[in-house]
Amino acid sequence: MIIETTIIVIYTIALILIFLYSLAQLNLLVNYLSSKRKKDDSPLFDMSNPDEVPYITIQLPVYNEMYVMERLLDNIALIDYPKSKLEIQVLDDSTDETVESTRKHVEKIQATGLDIRHITRTDRSGYKAGALKEGLKVAKGEFIAIFDSDFLPKPDWLMQTVPYFKDDKIGVVQTRWGHINRSYSILTKIQAFALDAHFTLEQTGRNSKGHFINFNGTAGLWRKTCIIDAGNWEGDTLTEDLDLSYRAQLKNWKFKYLEHVETPAELPIIISAARSQQFRWNKGGAENFRKMLGRVLRSKTISPKTKLHGLLHLLNSTMFLNVLIVGILSVPMLYIKNEYAHLRPYFYFMSFFVMSSIIFFICYWFMYKNIYGSGFKNFIKYIGMFFVFFSIAMGFSLHNSIAVLEGHMGKKSEFIRTPKFNISKYKDNWKNNKYIKKTVSVHVIFEGLLMLYFGFGMYSAFIVGDQGGDFGLFPFHLMLFSGFGYVFFKSLTSKV
Repeated sequence: MIIETTIIVIYTIALILIFLYSLAQLNLLVNYLSSKRKKDDSPLFDMSNPDEVPYITIQLPVYNEMYVMERLLDNIALIDYPKSKLEIQVLDDSTDETVESTRKHVEKIQATGLDIRHITRTDRSGYKAGALKEGLKVAKGEFIAIFDSDFLPKPDWLMQTVPYFKDDKIGVVQTRWGHINRSYSILTKIQAFALDAHFTLEQTGRNSKGHFINFNGTAGLWRKTCIIDAGNWEGDTLTEDLDLSYRAQLKNWKFKYLEHVETPAELPIIISAARSQQFRWNKGGAENFRKMLGRVLRSKTISPKTKLHGLLHLLNSTMFLNVLIVGILSVPMLYIKNEYAHLRPYFYFMSFFVMSSIIFFICYWFMYKNIYGSGFKNFIKYIGMFFVFFSIAMGFSLHNSIAVLEGHMGKKSEFIRTPKFNISKYKDNWKNNKYIKKTVSVHVIFEGLLMLYFGFGMYSAFIVGDQGGDFGLFPFHLMLFSGFGYVFFKSLTSKV
């Protein structure tokens, strides 16, 4: 009974942690809905008054971006802002032929009268953080806008965001990500679904109550003095944006999130690219939990509720580990439930935790209808999308849990960029992209084994007990089987 007891205890703890996280999400939903009833009375710069128009530096950190560099530079050249108060830095750490092609394109734009510089380094120390820090040394701007290579800000982007720095306590203005290839495939749809939840429910829900939020690495503006006061960019985690965000807010700088300002971007279209991005984000989140836990808890200027939300925010990625634990242990739990009749009351009680799924379902519906609209047809579509999203998210749980464990244990790894494609239509060809990783991770083999394991879990529903089976966990195992199956087969086929 020792093994059974251990399984029950670990399973219960993981379920409780997921439930607590769902309650935090529910609180963010309440915050989000209440924020919609409030009028934004933020002081604003008068951009029609030349004396109030500040100097801006746009930083474009890039590394081997053959397929999107021209699109990026041409788009940035369209930004509507007084040329006398605008500087653009192309922070180019590339190691391939794009260095030369980018230099030529920059010179072409320079000829139009725009102040744009091509800045290169002899080494990539600090990766993206190092490039941003290097550019900051010579930046002329009072405010620093940052865009990754796959982002396409609209011409009026600066005019919509810069005015909020009228309040000298504002250190960052962050905008919502849009998705130019949202409908490309199931993979892009579920990525958009997850990001939309973050950029509506979470960012607004936290920001509206003064909780920690994060600059998302791109599509935002920093006050230069805020960056310096917070300790400047550091490259000791894989999510330098989350790191600096927390250090700045611990210094009592305010962040302003603008949900109404959308910045379009390209989502990864193949699973190897999505895996790379997910690994970096989730490992970086765990690294920042290690780095920031003590600082957040020791802060004397932050309320207990903000500390709690901050810690749960930093533990976002760790939820994948809890989901994986619950999934793996759910199969032996099915047998334990039907083997030990005296434990029936425990299992009746544990059924309460299905509330976690219901809470997530409710929270994500408000996000979905905010983007797609309400109505019965959209609700039916939402139900399908919710279950597809949750299935595939669980299919990523092994991959992301490995990233989380590496982050918590302090194992260092290289900053791996996400390949860009400049593709928005399904018929467009991506297979000749030179940046695609050609090898299959060993993790994929274990994902295939987990697919079979949860297939066994579904089979077990028919044979356990003496009452003709137990189908309580069958939908859960079906989602896990489908999710791991999708990730497994897509990871194999995206290499050919």
